Amino acid sequence: MNELLTCNNVSFGYENIIAISEVSFSLKEGEYLCVVGENGSGKSTLMKGLLGLLKPLKGELVLDEALQKSSIGYLPQQTDLQKDFPATVFEVVLSGCLKQRGLLPFYSKKQKETAMKNLKRLGMEDFKSRPYKELSGGQQQRVLIARALCATDRLLILDEPVTGLDPAATMELYELIKRLNQKYQVAIIMVTHDIKSAVNQADLVLHLGQTQLFFGNVEEYKQSEIGNSFLNLGKGGK
Repeated sequence: MNELLTCNNVSFGYENIIAISEVSFSLKEGEYLCVVGENGSGKSTLMKGLLGLLKPLKGELVLDEALQKSSIGYLPQQTDLQKDFPATVFEVVLSGCLKQRGLLPFYSKKQKETAMKNLKRLGMEDFKSRPYKELSGGQQQRVLIARALCATDRLLILDEPVTGLDPAATMELYELIKRLNQKYQVAIIMVTHDIKSAVNQADLVLHLGQTQLFFGNVEEYKQSEIGNSFLNLGKGGK
């Protein structure tokens, strides 16, 4: 499997003040990585760096050539304003093709087909004409993941995707993300506070605490001192 991205002793921060330091890990095609840690541990800063919104203050971030030419699909934490977005489901998903559309005034037939394909992947094709704001929280997250897949189906970064969902919707979304990963080989980086669910979903765990505290597979994490501590105490990174 090809490596999609590699961090070599990377540090990110703001105005030359380091917020997360000495991070080293790689992600291959089809892998599923959960990023965990306490509030203020640097998870959001690292995601901004991976998305190219911050440049490394130290170290090197290397992206696969094909990934450089497209983009990374991104699902940010949803705000109340986004939940009331005045558009149809199809319009929201199609907006994920905006970068590909460039300066053209209209979306192409191919871009519309891509949007529809991703709606079907997420089981939301029957809702295409519904107002987005009328959907449940879980349905809205499905639509936003379909939108993110319109940018690329190689790598998705999901920032706390189950926040605010009830337990049933949470499990449905976890299962859907797992299916995207296993059936379609979409690589996943998911930021979460829910460490116990993370180890049930992911292949790899990156645990942060303003620096890298652990990186490895799930079994190694369970046996590590920090993984054992967090899982047994049920802290969940909160």
